[in-house]
Amino acid sequence: MVLAAGLGKRMRPLTATIPKPLIEVNGRALIDHGLDRLERAGVSRVVVNVHYLPELVRAHLARRRRPEIVISDERPKLLDTGGGIVKALPEIGQEPFYLLNSDSFWIEGARPNLDWLAAGWDDRKMDVLLLLSPTVRSIGYQGRGDFRMDPAGRLYRRTEREVVPFAYAGAAIVHPRLFAGAPDGAFSLNLLFDKAIEAERLFGVRMDGTWLHVGTPEAIAEAELSIADSAA
Repeated sequence: MVLAAGLGKRMRPLTATIPKPLIEVNGRALIDHGLDRLERAGVSRVVVNVHYLPELVRAHLARRRRPEIVISDERPKLLDTGGGIVKALPEIGQEPFYLLNSDSFWIEGARPNLDWLAAGWDDRKMDVLLLLSPTVRSIGYQGRGDFRMDPAGRLYRRTEREVVPFAYAGAAIVHPRLFAGAPDGAFSLNLLFDKAIEAERLFGVRMDGTWLHVGTPEAIAEAELSIADSAA
């Protein structure tokens, strides 16, 4: 599943007329960078949720041949990350699935990062496996990190004043069982991440390559410069 229903407020004024998933970086829409990686990983069918300027997203995705796109329509009500996935679960099924933010974007290392995730998945002990970027090697990221990781790969939230080494890079493998007993309506996926932390079933994989955090208009040029440098 690709999460593409957000309002993209931090990307204004660009998102006044263009939904964030369609903003171009290095000549390609953000959402296509993620879909290209899913296709390369062997994914044949992807659910994409829409809410803001949905017809533009639909029209853009209709031009893709692969993967097959299934639209989860949130026009009546924006359901946030958690509620959006719950709505889409009938299309997703009962097996673990890739989850990407529509702006998940990185320069690959020696091995594609979605392959890293798949290789790291252990159904016996995990409900969620996150792709993590070291904050010191993230382009465009100015935060204090999201998680610390123990030697076994289990993740823990940073405390309010703590600085931690890893940021969530917007890609994960998730098992549908995580959503058992989830609330109705709109809610953040972070609620269920915290539930998985309590059960010691939230794990992480350190990404190979460089995460490009394209969260503001100013970050686009920085990301494109990093791509050019990596190709030099």
